[in-house]
Amino acid sequence: MRMLPVVATAALTLSVSADALAASYASRTLKVGTSGSDVRALQQYLDRAGYDTTADGQFGPGTRRSVQSFESAEGRRVNGAASRYEQRLVRSRVAEAEAEQPVEAPVEAPTDEAYLDENGLAVAPASAPEEVKAIIAAANEIATTPYKYGGGHGRWRDSGYDCSGSVSYALHGADLLDSALDSTGFMRWGESGGGEWVTIRTNPSHAYMIVAGLRFDTSARRAGGNRWSEEMRSARGFTARHPVGL
Repeated sequence: MRMLPVVATAALTLSVSADALAASYASRTLKVGTSGSDVRALQQYLDRAGYDTTADGQFGPGTRRSVQSFESAEGRRVNGAASRYEQRLVRSRVAEAEAEQPVEAPVEAPTDEAYLDENGLAVAPASAPEEVKAIIAAANEIATTPYKYGGGHGRWRDSGYDCSGSVSYALHGADLLDSALDSTGFMRWGESGGGEWVTIRTNPSHAYMIVAGLRFDTSARRAGGNRWSEEMRSARGFTARHPVGL
């Protein structure tokens, strides 16, 4: 008889956990410590909206930062907890962006485009300027290194790189950048708009780069283990910048 309350408590705990894992999207407020399929869906929507987020189903500090950035961009109260309305809002923003601009290409296509070799690394076209070749060579050095929040900002040689650290490293390899910038810093760097050879897409939460027709992006690494990708992503919510003359 004494074991019944323990069994009942265990059964209740299992039931609550199962309910959390199966929670439908936008059915509850999500915050640090929550987990489940709805958390994973939110993370996927945030990432597709341009807020660099790992979709692991666990609402941790990284997801909280993404939610805060989204809240700030939408002019909402910034608390890092995704209300049911905010979950629906980020989903609608993704739908709008992908309907309006599902594929992005450089504003001016270069004479030739880079391509990926059998190892997934970028090969620069022969017609590319030397700076572009140097950017590609430097980016190849870290293309498969791990993602590390803040990586590449304290030192150039690091054990991993985040989004802006990755872009900074590649530009530094071409002597175009003396010290690493975060994604907000890139919003004021270089010249406005897309470049002929190099375009940096950036917002307060994420930065990536298009070089000779290939995308260099930490979100691509999570998908395929390599920062280089031939697939483009929506540019909605991003500012376009480019190195002077490129």
